[in-house]
Parts: sequence; structure tokens; C-alpha cells
Amino acid sequence: MKLVTSDQMRDMEQRAAAIGLPSPVLMENAGLEVARWTDRLLGGVLGRRVLVLVGPGNNGGDGLVAARHLCDWGAEVRLCMPKARNESDTNYGLVKRRAIEEVDVAIQGNTALDESLQHTHAVIDAFFGTGKARPLGGLFREVLLRVQEARHRNPRMWIISVDIPSGIDADSGAIDDGCLTADATITLGYPKPGLFAFPGAARIGRLLVGNIGLPGELAEEILVEVTGEEQVRSLMPGRPLNAHKGTFGRLLVVGGSLNYIGAPCLACEGGIRVGAGLVTLATPASLHGIVASKLVEVTYDPLPEAQTGIVSPGAADRVAELAAESQATLLGCGIGRSPHARDFLERLLPRKELAPLVLDADGLNLLSERSNWWQALAADAVLTPHPREMSRLSGFSVEEIQSDRIGAAREAAAKWKKTVVLKGAYTIVSEPGGRTCVSPWANPGLATAGTGDVLAGVIAGFVAQGCPLFEAAVLGVYIHGEAAELVRQRLGDTGMIASDLLPHLPLALKRYKED
Repeated sequence: MKLVTSDQMRDMEQRAAAIGLPSPVLMENAGLEVARWTDRLLGGVLGRRVLVLVGPGNNGGDGLVAARHLCDWGAEVRLCMPKARNESDTNYGLVKRRAIEEVDVAIQGNTALDESLQHTHAVIDAFFGTGKARPLGGLFREVLLRVQEARHRNPRMWIISVDIPSGIDADSGAIDDGCLTADATITLGYPKPGLFAFPGAARIGRLLVGNIGLPGELAEEILVEVTGEEQVRSLMPGRPLNAHKGTFGRLLVVGGSLNYIGAPCLACEGGIRVGAGLVTLATPASLHGIVASKLVEVTYDPLPEAQTGIVSPGAADRVAELAAESQATLLGCGIGRSPHARDFLERLLPRKELAPLVLDADGLNLLSERSNWWQALAADAVLTPHPREMSRLSGFSVEEIQSDRIGAAREAAAKWKKTVVLKGAYTIVSEPGGRTCVSPWANPGLATAGTGDVLAGVIAGFVAQGCPLFEAAVLGVYIHGEAAELVRQRLGDTGMIASDLLPHLPLALKRYKED
């Protein structure tokens, strides 16, 4: 599903009006969607007490429409409007005809609001949507703080936000401290970037998308989207019945050093578990006996060493030969940052035999030490940095990158002419032409050593099976995240380790191949 900025959403609404879908029609559709979702979330609204916070703009109009429908369906609805709506407002007139009670905090003060909140099953936050960019203040802020206090007293009270919780910047995810923490956010038309950016993303609860009737062609030119299940199914590589191991490609993994023996093992297993036909690990010779006892399904090519457990620069020629016989090469997992490893990469990376390449971990760190490093890469590549590695590669601070993750990934992919996977909660995948996919997964269980190595192996495994680089990265990020969700459901997100993901990768694939 497309991910649209505030400006893009306004433009789409204007173009919709030009083709016969004016704002009142979209508002009616939006309010009805909010009412429908509220009915589902509460398990029915008959007899339920619902307080609707109505803002001064279109978001408040959506709330008025929702209030009308909920009233018609038997809910006991009240309105809280810190700023009065114009008497000529059609939707306001329709709720007045139904004699829906209003809590006027300007006249009645906070006591009336507090009393209303004591007996409320759900609060619908329709104060401010994508158009609110200034800090919350005045009565609006006071009401939101009162709702927060009421929620602490009554944890069962639902908070449902319309489009985006009031106080979150729809584009950046920045928040005002008066912003509510919602149980559910019903975003209208299309999700907004701020719903997938922190700190705002922590306030949205369950994300639901309300269809307001915008024609899909209005969003065709938007290049940023959230990866969804239909897209994942379309990207899955085939598994013909008459296949042999060569059908699913050969993956070469180059990595490992004395201090980082496990990293390439996790990467190899990640590639195997998503279906690569044959995986070869090229690692310093003295490590061979250790890794061979861990990985029985992998073939090996022990590399010459500069010293115990450290690859020799002279191994570059042998790796280039192996890469020429492989459908994908993964380089960097656990290779270390020694001068010998740096010299090895200096000799290897200009070799065209590496294509297609997935470059991870210390492969990225060593590369970042040279100026204009991207010019050293002869092969088409997927780069998989976490924010600190992205900082080294780009020269921007971690704070700058994290403040606009989508923008940072898109800018880097365009400049470096490579597919960039910016890891983290809601991982971003971007390619040089601007196409960008945001992962729907944010799982604290993945914040542990080795999960990035598994992801690199998963992406490379899909590349080995013939997936184009961008598609392999999108698919790999999604399936890796899905596997982590399966682990979280079984174990929770505390104590999850990287190897827990491996047996769940085929289960994640099975779900999307069978549905």
C-alpha cells in the first residue's frame, strides 16, 4: 500500500474533487469508516458510551460524521469541541438534530469532561489530522491531558485516533507531549510516513486503513509504499517439481574471522532456510574445522590467512573465481576490520565477478573508510547498513538519519546507485530509481547480535534464486520480520536470539506460498 505525505494526500484530494469526488463525499466516507472500525473494535456499539473529540478542521468533520453514525447505531455519543464549529457546517447540523450532548469545556470546565470520561467506553480523537504542524495548546491540549489521566484510571477505555493521533507530525513522526497513545489508529485513504517513524510510531496502537473511495490511479506515481502480503506473494521465487539444487542457485558467503566465527554461519543458514540450492562458505582456513562442525549442509573453501583467523589479501583471486561460479555473493559477515581484511576488500571489490553482491557488516565498515567508496564497487549490490553503519557510509549523523529514515535511504540509493536496506524498526528498502518499501514489522526481539547476519543471508538466498536485487531485499526483509513475529508469538520478544529465527523462516515462507 502506498505511503503518502501530507502534501501528497492534499494533492490527491484536490484531484479527486476534479473528477467528481469533492471533500464532503470523502468526509462522509471517512467518518463512516471510522464508525465501522469503532463498532468492530468494541464488539458492537449498542449502549456503549463514546466521547468524540472534534477539532476545527476536516479531521473534526470526520469525527462528526462518525458520531452521527454511531448514534444511529445505538451508541450513547457525546462531543467535546474546544473550538465551536460554524453553525452552517452540515455535519454539525446533522449531529445537532440528533440532540447529541456536547461537553463544553470552555464553559463547563474540566469537571464536566472528567465526569463524562468516568463512564466512557471509547474516546475517538478527531482533533487534528495531517494538517496540524504547530504545537498543541490551549483547551485542546488540556482535553488530551485529561483523557490521558482518565486512561490511567481506566485502562479498559479505548482510545481510537482518526487518521493520525493528534500531536504527531504525519510526515516525520515527531510528537507533542500532549499526544495520546492510541489503542488503534484508523488512517484514512493511505497510511502516512509518521505512522512508521519514531517516536510517533509508538503512539498509534493497531494501525487500520480506512477506504475513503480515492481511485487507485491517483497514487500511481507515488514511489514509496508499505510492503504488504499480496506484494510478498507476487515476489516469491518458484519451486518447480522437477527442480534440482542448481535450479535454486549457488550462494557464496565470504566472511568470518577469529573473533566473529558465528556471523557467517548465521548468514549461511539464512540463505539455506529460504531455499538457496547450494551454499558455499569461504572463510579463513583455521576456522574451517569449527564452522564445519556447526554447518553440515554447507560446502567450504578454506581461504589463505595473513595470521590465524584473519583472511589474507591474496585470497581475493580465489574468491573472485568462486563468485564467478555463483549466482550471488554475500560479503562481510564477521570478516573483521583488520588491515589485512581491508586490503583483501580493496583487491576484491573492483572485481566484476562478484555480481550480484550483498554487502553487510564489516564489509560496509571497511568500505566506508575510503572516500567516494561507492566508486570502488564494480558489481551491482545490495547494501544492508544499520543506522551507525549508514552514518559511516553517508557522513550524516545517526540522529539526522533517524529523523528521516525514508529520505536518508532514498537519497543514499540514488547517490550510490545501489539498493540500500536501512535496518531498524520498520526497515527501509530503496533502489536508485526511487522505489522504496517500508517493512510493516517493528520487533524489539530483533535488537540482538546476529539477526542482521541472518537477514543478509536471507536476502542473498533470494538473489541466488534469481530475484532482482530490490525485490530480493524487499522479500528478505519481510520474511525475516515475519519469522521474528512467529518467534515472538512463541517465546516473547525478550531473550529471542538470532538462531531462533532460522527454523521459522520456512514457516514464514510456507504461509505466503500456501495462502
